Amino acid sequence: MFFKEAYEALKQGAIVKLPEWAGYWRWEDNSIKMHCKDGKVLDIRETDNVDYTLTFILRDDWEIAAGPDVKDLNIQTFTFGEAVRRLKAGQKVTRKGWNGKGMFVVYQKGYPQGIPCNKQTAEAWGLNEGDLFVCNPYLQIRCVDGSHSMWVPSINDCLAEDWCSAQ
Repeated sequence: MFFKEAYEALKQGAIVKLPEWAGYWRWEDNSIKMHCKDGKVLDIRETDNVDYTLTFILRDDWEIAAGPDVKDLNIQTFTFGEAVRRLKAGQKVTRKGWNGKGMFVVYQKGYPQGIPCNKQTAEAWGLNEGDLFVCNPYLQIRCVDGSHSMWVPSINDCLAEDWCSAQ
């Protein structure tokens, strides 16, 4: 496989290598760690020979040596910061790590000028039905059962790098 797919597999927890290697590469501490045949572990950012390392990356014979079953290797993933940028641009986003089918997040612009309260909102907030209710922007999630909820990301969601576009 090409490194683009190997990289996606790395981020999903797989161990990747080239066929002739006794060592392997693994995703650890938000970086690729190169586990060498002599037992040394090097961070890819600290490689002594950039040309040598890039030559490996350009190869098309990467293989998964071990790790969880990986899927969707052609899907581009990104950080939460990029997810927020895309949400504000009107895109739906999801995480590869979420187990529920059909779950995704959207950005709601809110009602900065206000919207007339319905009966339920008026009762909840001690307002009169029809009063203007001002609502700031918020995130909303589509749940597994098809319902929708206001959503605040967990710290794990904020630090995750497996965000992708939801179709």
